Amino acid sequence: MSQHAANGFASRVKVLNLDNMNPNVRKVEYAVRGAIVQRALQIEKELKEGVKKPFTEVIKANIGDAHAMGQKPITFLRQVLALCTYPDLLEDNKFPEDAKQRARRILDACGGQSIGAYSTSQGIECIRQDVARYIEKRDGGIPSNPDNIYLSTGASDAIVTVLKLLVCGEGRDRTGVMISIPQYPLYSAALADLAAVQINYYLDEDKCWSLDIAELKRAVNAARQYCNPRVICIINPGNPTGQVQSRQCIEDVIRFAEEEHLFLMADEVYQDNVYAEGCKFHSFKRVLFEMGPKYSTTVEMASFHSTSKCYMGECGFRGGYMEVINMDPEVKAQLTKIVSVHLCPPVPGQALLDMVVNPPQPDEPSYNTFMKERTAVLADLAEKAGLTEQIFNTVPGITCNPVQGAMYTFPRIALPQKAIDKAKEEGLVPDMFYCMKLLEEEGICLVPGSGFGQREGTFHFRMTILPPTEKLKIVLQKISEFHIRFTREFS
Repeated sequence: MSQHAANGFASRVKVLNLDNMNPNVRKVEYAVRGAIVQRALQIEKELKEGVKKPFTEVIKANIGDAHAMGQKPITFLRQVLALCTYPDLLEDNKFPEDAKQRARRILDACGGQSIGAYSTSQGIECIRQDVARYIEKRDGGIPSNPDNIYLSTGASDAIVTVLKLLVCGEGRDRTGVMISIPQYPLYSAALADLAAVQINYYLDEDKCWSLDIAELKRAVNAARQYCNPRVICIINPGNPTGQVQSRQCIEDVIRFAEEEHLFLMADEVYQDNVYAEGCKFHSFKRVLFEMGPKYSTTVEMASFHSTSKCYMGECGFRGGYMEVINMDPEVKAQLTKIVSVHLCPPVPGQALLDMVVNPPQPDEPSYNTFMKERTAVLADLAEKAGLTEQIFNTVPGITCNPVQGAMYTFPRIALPQKAIDKAKEEGLVPDMFYCMKLLEEEGICLVPGSGFGQREGTFHFRMTILPPTEKLKIVLQKISEFHIRFTREFS
């Protein structure tokens, strides 16, 4: 026996192990970066090491990361960020005057005129003022107060913070949070982490993933038997389902929240991503205020936006904001306290957000280039949304709803019983088995529908429409061919 073993070192139990770690963390699942993505990274490594595969690259269509998929950054946004990061460039005549003005204003608001300094916890004041003006303009003049704006590390951070404020109680009094199924897994992950109760309400796939008030009532009434429903979360435009809610639907949700005494969370990060004819983005705040004081003075709400989506696609800068409405002033003080624990959101992300809410104006030198680039990105996405729906619907066994907005499609796939049995044999959910096989055979990384939630007995996958058009056509063709081959193999 070695000296170490004799001293008992070898058998020493870790202070932190799976059995004694936080059990809520163990329950957290985040499909968008789950097992399938880990395998995709492994395959990329194998390709680099010269391992032969039936493909030469892995196409990651699993995540809404625009720049990673080849979308070019918007020139004006990057010019201002460059100037803020390296102020010596303010002397360089290659940069337009409006970009310099924006950069000087931001730097003047930073400690020591550096974006390397901390900001106030709620975010730089002049940027919050710009956000409030942007919201006012977007919502047809309905006032927005900068004190109700909190800048955040992407929208995700703000969403989790608000959920943290709302979760309390034990047993049947434990906070229940209503989330759409399919949902963006940030919500289920945050609820697992906070040990809150997830209340599922199902979107209607046969009606283009629309939201039905009768279904909301069914969900809330059933949940009252075992928890205390306090929150309803809405994603509009939808992720992963790409639907855009009608104004009527938004009014119905607001009435429902008021009647059922629920806090409303409106995730509106895809607000510029609307493609389908006849569809239009309506902000929950605008509709709330246009419904009159019965609702606008009572319904408590937080709405969220981000620099990661829309035409910007600047995911890595982690810029975002939330606006809180009708929040109890004492709770708002607690909110300010809890965000101050994290010191401040990333200042480069705040600077980027300022360009989004305060873009070049028609009389400024950068306006034409900015509008040309912005329009091109959104037109390109609209074309790809149409293309995706059209091609998938030609494949027997794939049913694809119109991609009205956002940047994903969530098609339904018919899987043969033999494939379902084979998946169970391998300990996999059937659509995970399908997506894994697609990855191994074609090098395309998608997220199985089970990671977002779906009605029992149905199977889907989520795919982003972000790859460049020519590459997207190849991806769609490969998936179509794979689906036919897969169906044949297991029939």
